[in-house]
Amino acid sequence: MGAEGLDDEDVPALTTGQAADVLGVQPAFLRSLDAGRMLRPQRSAGGHRRWTRRQLTLAARVRALFDEGLTLTAAWKVVSLEDRVGEVERERDVALAELDRTRRELARVRRGSAEAVKARTGTTTRTGSSVHANRVPGLPRVTGTSPSAACPSTTPATTTDITSP
Repeated sequence: MGAEGLDDEDVPALTTGQAADVLGVQPAFLRSLDAGRMLRPQRSAGGHRRWTRRQLTLAARVRALFDEGLTLTAAWKVVSLEDRVGEVERERDVALAELDRTRRELARVRRGSAEAVKARTGTTTRTGSSVHANRVPGLPRVTGTSPSAACPSTTPATTTDITSP
């Protein structure tokens, strides 16, 4: 491994003894994380565990909760759930940003559409109310009740309402 790999937190660079020294724990603690399948370090060609900086960060978080009185399994679940909550919050933030961009784009398109309609309708002059403006030439103007008032029943007809001949 070259020196550039030392900056990568996913490079398996530390032995169990080195990792334990960095964390200030016994090597047995790290082995128990591996045995419990909480953290799975890579193995060297000789079968020795090799720990990454990311794994050591997780192990330190587990150790802090363990020192507060949680069991190792409970501490691992808390750390896992905290990480999942962080992921969901990041996903939510991305979704909200996309929603905001989409709303701005929709507003822009609506403004453009409204301006285009104004430009088209601005060439013809209309007089009077919008009822008169929307009338079709040659058809009489309908006055009186609205269609819903003209039809007393708002329930649609069913097959039992129809009599057969």
